[in-house]
Amino acid sequence: MHHLQTNFSDREALITYVKNLAPWATGDASEITGGVGSSKVLLKAIEPTNYAKSRNFGDGKVTRLSPYISHGIIDINEIRNFALKKCTLPSQITKFIQELAWRDFWQRIAEKNPDWIWTDVENYKTGFTSFDYSDQLPGDILRATTGTSVIDSFINDLLVKGYIHNHARMYLASYIVHFRRVKWQAGAKWFLQHLLDADEASNNFSWQWIASTFSNRPYIFNLENVKKYFGNLVNCSPNSNTELDQSYDELARDLFPHLRRYND
Repeated sequence: MHHLQTNFSDREALITYVKNLAPWATGDASEITGGVGSSKVLLKAIEPTNYAKSRNFGDGKVTRLSPYISHGIIDINEIRNFALKKCTLPSQITKFIQELAWRDFWQRIAEKNPDWIWTDVENYKTGFTSFDYSDQLPGDILRATTGTSVIDSFINDLLVKGYIHNHARMYLASYIVHFRRVKWQAGAKWFLQHLLDADEASNNFSWQWIASTFSNRPYIFNLENVKKYFGNLVNCSPNSNTELDQSYDELARDLFPHLRRYND
């Protein structure tokens, strides 16, 4: 049996070794570095008391610890306990702890209902059936050439960094399912192929929540919303994002023409 090398002089040596093992892989290594040391640096930098009010912003006080959780380098109990030491009262970080708990929640749902991972839990609540959605992602999405600037920017982050902000994941999922009418399963599989923090339960049930197959309505967004949370990070020019530059009522009429009403 061939044993893989585990010790390297530096990160570049590791990257070279991995590229030799996988010559079919393209692109550069992610800027995210692995290891216990990196996770400890990020853990010490968390700001749990500022999390709730800033977490939806692209430059908000999120931990970026999810890749380390996914690979077993750190667990949510350690993060929670450390966060509690950084606040005066536990109530100050309620939202922070709740968001940590979602990961455990989705895993418990998946363990109890394994068939739900890749199957619609409920019907789409969009006025369409699952047969109306494509099984494949369009090439322009795979290549980040949709022509919608904010979407292409988020896709590039996914492909290059292997990580995107959770709010941007929601935008991408909504765009794929509702704007392009592609089945959530296709998008979920694509995310799992690229995300360094990929977790099947959290990923797939989040996609179902966006799609409305595990929620009471579809999640949509418009350019105004992206500008509010990512306006200083991506190009939110209306001319570069025409299909998103509408009110919620206008989008709902275009995206869900068979529904009588859509409550934002």
